[in-house]
Amino acid sequence: MLKIGTVIMLELKYGDKLDKFKCKIVEQKENQIYIDYPINTATERTVFLIDGTQLKGSFISQDYNSVFLFDSEVLGRTKQNIPMLILSYPGDDHLVKIQRRQYVRVETTTDVAVHSSNSEFRPFTTVTDDISAGGAAIHINDKHGIRSGQTVQLWVVLPMQSGEIHYLQVKSKVVRLIPLDDSRIKASLQFVDMSPQDRQLLLRFSFDRQLLMKKKGL
Repeated sequence: MLKIGTVIMLELKYGDKLDKFKCKIVEQKENQIYIDYPINTATERTVFLIDGTQLKGSFISQDYNSVFLFDSEVLGRTKQNIPMLILSYPGDDHLVKIQRRQYVRVETTTDVAVHSSNSEFRPFTTVTDDISAGGAAIHINDKHGIRSGQTVQLWVVLPMQSGEIHYLQVKSKVVRLIPLDDSRIKASLQFVDMSPQDRQLLLRFSFDRQLLMKKKGL
């Protein structure tokens, strides 16, 4: 899947910063890849990563329609024609594939609080049915008073495998209501006016959930 010259985007697996680092594969040996020193895409400065740093990597497939994600770790450094970092590579079978031009919707249960933007209903708490960087589906009932087309404020809890917990507030539009039985309803929400930082955080959470499900064989 990977080959020499492939551009990889890296980010820290643990930590609050959402910086991205760009690098290129110089050499590959079994479950290790050798990269040139990564560049912070925001500052355009070289990034120095210590051995043992946990990373998340991504690269675009040759057909430009898919992005592949993987976990990695800094194993060391070496110097041949140029200085290089040695990263672990889990193998093609452990890649997570997502389609470009759409956000991956992950089936996961996480806590949310729902508030009306115009005091049309009382605030309440519930859980998600699924979530992506573009929207979410939540469980409600007919007593909550939500209608299709309404704008709501959503507070979402995003627990990571690392133990980090992020709290996200996002404006959302109720796209449709799907009856599940006599009282339960699934509300499909679209996130609107979201900042790039919040979008990146949701992408990070979605990736985290996918890796967890892959580890569990789901």
